[in-house]
Amino acid sequence: MEDKKQAYIFIGRSGCGKGTQAELLIKYLKEQGRKVFDLQTGDKFREFVKGNGYTNKLANEINEKGGLQPMFLVLSLWATAMIENLKGDEDLVLDGMPRKKDQADVLHSVFDFYSYGKPKVIYINVPREWAEEKLLARGRGDDEVEKIKNRQDWFDTDVVPVLEFYKNHEGYEFFDINGVQSIEEVHNEIMNKIGNFEL
Repeated sequence: MEDKKQAYIFIGRSGCGKGTQAELLIKYLKEQGRKVFDLQTGDKFREFVKGNGYTNKLANEINEKGGLQPMFLVLSLWATAMIENLKGDEDLVLDGMPRKKDQADVLHSVFDFYSYGKPKVIYINVPREWAEEKLLARGRGDDEVEKIKNRQDWFDTDVVPVLEFYKNHEGYEFFDINGVQSIEEVHNEIMNKIGNFEL
C-alpha cells in the first residue's frame, strides 16, 4: 500500500450501511499501521443536539424532522474537529459528508489545504426502497416513517448533485459500490476497487 496519506469519502443513502463500511476500512488501515482521523458528521450532530444551548435546541428541531442542518453549522463542526485534532500524518475518513454541492466545494479546499492527494469517493449504491426497508426494520416505530421519507427525499435532491460532481471531477477517484450485498461482500468490493491494498 502507498505511504502517502489518503482521504476517503463514504457517501450513500441513509440506511445503506456506509458507517459500517467506513468502520471496516478504518479497522483495516489501523491493522496496517496507518494513522486514521475519522470524521463522522452524524455522530457529531447526535452529540451536539443533546446540548442545552439555543443553537443546540434549534438544530435538534431540524434533526427530529429528518431535515438538513444549515451550512454554517455543518462547517463549524467539521472545521473545529479538524483544526483541533488533525496532526498531519493521518489518513482521513469522512462518513456522511458532504451532503450538498456547496459543502463539496468547501471540502475540496480542505483536501488542498491539508495536502491530500486524489480523495477516493466510495458511493454505497442502494435503491431508495431498499434503504427505506432497512431503516424501518430497525424497529423505531411508525413515527419514523416521515423522517425516513424526508431523508430519502433530500438524498435525491441534494446529494445526487454531489455524486455527479465527484464522478466528473478529475481531482477525485469515484467508486460505485453495489450496496445490496452482505456486509462482507460490500467490504470486499470496496477493497478490490479502491486499490493499494493486498487482501
